[in-house]
Amino acid sequence: MLARVVENVYWLARYLERAENTARLVNVNTNLVLDLPSGFAPGWMLLVDISGGREVFDALDGRAEDANAERRVVRFLLAERQNAGSIVSSLQSAHENSRTLREVLPSEVSELLNEFFAEFTRDLANGLNKRTRFDFLKQTVLRLQTLAGQLDGTMNRNDAYTFLQIGRNLERADMTSRIVDVRSAQLLPADTPELRPFDTVQWMSVLKSLSGYQMYRLRMRSRVRRADVMQFLLRDDQFPRACGFCFNQIRDALRGLPRGAEVLALLEDAGRFLGEANLETLDQAGLHILVDRLQLRIQGIHDGIAQRYFPSRDAANGALRATRAREQALSVVQSQSTGVAVPGP
Repeated sequence: MLARVVENVYWLARYLERAENTARLVNVNTNLVLDLPSGFAPGWMLLVDISGGREVFDALDGRAEDANAERRVVRFLLAERQNAGSIVSSLQSAHENSRTLREVLPSEVSELLNEFFAEFTRDLANGLNKRTRFDFLKQTVLRLQTLAGQLDGTMNRNDAYTFLQIGRNLERADMTSRIVDVRSAQLLPADTPELRPFDTVQWMSVLKSLSGYQMYRLRMRSRVRRADVMQFLLRDDQFPRACGFCFNQIRDALRGLPRGAEVLALLEDAGRFLGEANLETLDQAGLHILVDRLQLRIQGIHDGIAQRYFPSRDAANGALRATRAREQALSVVQSQSTGVAVPGP
């Protein structure tokens, strides 16, 4: 199969998964607003940082956290076409990719994606309205899961499907780690002891944002506890949105492809890194650094896949930029001292 085809399938999967998880990410904060006592609300600007869009956001807006931050951030993450990570941009990119994949995608999938993209753009105002946002995003997640089910249920198990699985699981691991990082960014003020009882509420919200609350209770057989939630979302090998599960899925897919040894080594390194982290002792700063270092490894896995299987000029340039960004981020991480057990880079 042509490298151009599998590259487009890989990115189609990533765009669809990114759109779904951006909707989930916004609902983390929306749920917290509903669950926390009146007078306290989580910040919204941190969602821009978690999505990796701060530079674009500052260029378009530039204002700091204020009373209108929620409205501005939600618009940026849902409807801003200049933000490549927004839901509307991700869906548009997926829609454009699908038009080049008519020979490998089932016609039902293309039709469903066309219909959903038209509906999303038509009803986008409902996502920007605070009263209707939750239901709109919930419906967005449901439609994207329907698309994923159509792909799984109708595609031949060939190279195109293999790269669909790789793209989906890599994006899923990336966004699960980002959603976990929401909690490490100090959503609540550190100097408000009266909010400590709501710590569990925040972690429940993170689980629910990944549709993982019931599965957590079934798997862990315990109340919601910070270290157990991190164990479940970062290391678990049964929950489909856990980073550990996603790495295993990518590994299984790569084993059926040639020239995958180096990428498999990167996957093993990422799994070993998570396995060595002492989640019981990580404070908020330590968790943030852990996720930063995990993000570097996920980016490295993407670079390895791009360079081996679809080394286009854009992929090569993107890999070079990502490598430089990783080196810069790593130097910042290494300069910080947290006093907690975080595996080294």
